Amino acid sequence: MDISKEIKHCKFCYSNLKHIFLDLGRFPLANSYIKQEEVNGIELTYPLNVYVCSKCLLVQLGHCVEPDNIFTDYAYFSSYSQTWLNHVKKYIEYMITDYNINNSWQIIEIASNDGYLLQYFKEKGFNILGIEPATNIAKYAKEKGIPTKNVFFNSNTVTELQQEGITADLLIANHVLAHVPTINDFIASINSILSDKGIATLEFAYLAALIEQNEFDTIYHEHYFYFSLIALIKIFTSHDLVIFDVEKLNIHGGSLRIFVKKKDNCKYPVSPRVSALLLLEHQLGLANLSTYKGFQDRVQHIKNQLYSFVTAVKKDGKRIASYGAPAKGNTLLNYCGLNAELIDFTVDQNPHKQNCLLPGSKIPIYNVAKIMQEKPDYLLILPWNLQDEIISTMAVIREWGGKFVVPIPELKIIA
Repeated sequence: MDISKEIKHCKFCYSNLKHIFLDLGRFPLANSYIKQEEVNGIELTYPLNVYVCSKCLLVQLGHCVEPDNIFTDYAYFSSYSQTWLNHVKKYIEYMITDYNINNSWQIIEIASNDGYLLQYFKEKGFNILGIEPATNIAKYAKEKGIPTKNVFFNSNTVTELQQEGITADLLIANHVLAHVPTINDFIASINSILSDKGIATLEFAYLAALIEQNEFDTIYHEHYFYFSLIALIKIFTSHDLVIFDVEKLNIHGGSLRIFVKKKDNCKYPVSPRVSALLLLEHQLGLANLSTYKGFQDRVQHIKNQLYSFVTAVKKDGKRIASYGAPAKGNTLLNYCGLNAELIDFTVDQNPHKQNCLLPGSKIPIYNVAKIMQEKPDYLLILPWNLQDEIISTMAVIREWGGKFVVPIPELKIIA
């Protein structure tokens, strides 16, 4: 059964979608890890292609798998990355210091996952509420003492919260904006739940970094959109919201953090960083459709490069394993044609992924201890955005002459 739907009109402005940015083929869902009892089952695949809207310049998927089929039971737990935890700790201290957040503020996080961020606000005695659609993850967060509503964030959820007298003084949405196909309802819901003097902060992977660093593997079915500030200002303005500040972040291979307020909120002036980044995007050509052409050729080059390296390693009688089982890694492996015949195994710290197989490639996932047991000659780092953390924690492979392989933005071997 094909649960994907072809998208012919822009999800924001409803213009016809005609301009292809990238076509990767057909893949299974990136987080549909295969359990042992499902090994012999049929694995469904769906088109994975990306368009850019000629009118509003919003980059978006050309086929849509509904969120209910992706996020109800989810394998990604935010707390397993120390780099990410350190990132949100710094964010919290920054918000408390620079925005004078106090215990009277109601803090709400959309897609709060396992309580990775709200736990630190909880420690400081703040009023917190998480909104998390994945039942398994919401249950885990609640067990940690994080108040969590197990629902999708949308206009219906906002109506229920308003009936309870709940509005957000600080609304947090980290790496969720791209995951919502009904973008107009989502942004309108932010306006509705935000208090008159409240602010929202949103983080997401940055389109400019994706293009500059060849980060095609960050494209998968649960990421419906890929954002530039040019497109976002049009979207938020149409819903009477103002992006009053913006920060470029190194996290996740290059992200943006935007600060949003209601149109009539005069408390926060618009930072010159907004116009500066807009100018930079125009200089990078993000307002020109011609900029989006040619990316397919660059992605094909990476595929050829990595496949040739791995097959040469195997032909030489050496062993290559990978580190991590991230969603982005599944796009990379499947597009590059790397499977269990070429990659011996992968390891991951997340016990919810261990003893499963990666979707598509069917590479087995083990505990990290498997590296020390098998001593592979090469370790392909799939979450390349965490390469510093991984190279540091896995430095032991150098004892037997093992080397690290980083695939993005260009193939790199690190001894």
